[in-house]
Amino acid sequence: FKRVFVASQLVTGLCQAAWRPAATGLVSSRGYRGDAPDDTRGDLIEIPLPPWEEKPDEPIDIKKRRLLYESRKRGMLENCILLSLFAKQYLNTMSKKQLQQYDRLINEPSNDWDIYYWATEAQPTPDVYQGEVMDMLKEFTKNRNHEQRLDAPSLEYLEKESQ
Repeated sequence: FKRVFVASQLVTGLCQAAWRPAATGLVSSRGYRGDAPDDTRGDLIEIPLPPWEEKPDEPIDIKKRRLLYESRKRGMLENCILLSLFAKQYLNTMSKKQLQQYDRLINEPSNDWDIYYWATEAQPTPDVYQGEVMDMLKEFTKNRNHEQRLDAPSLEYLEKESQ
């Protein structure tokens, strides 16, 4: 227990230290930001991503499967673990409105670190992502039951639910 707690404090501390606000606000694009105070940002690599589009006519069962997949396949391991465990616990009980909120939350921001910082409350959540699902995710992230969350869940639980 102590080792897991210390490790989580270390990860949170490292994540908070890695966040660097830009002079004009928070940087939301992916790329190397540089460490030098006089950085011209000439080496910043922009990776264009297609804009998120809501899928209002998507059948609920397909949406849940897609969101489960997208929760598991993240750009960074921390979110893969956090979001896949969150999805395992809550996805099948979410309302249509909650599914839309979750879809937007995990697919619209272009930087996975933003999602992680909002979930861990290291950074304030923008109003557009604040809501019932974000509140659920923040509470889930606190891990009040001190579960070991070292890997994404096995997919065996999907077979049990379909039987």
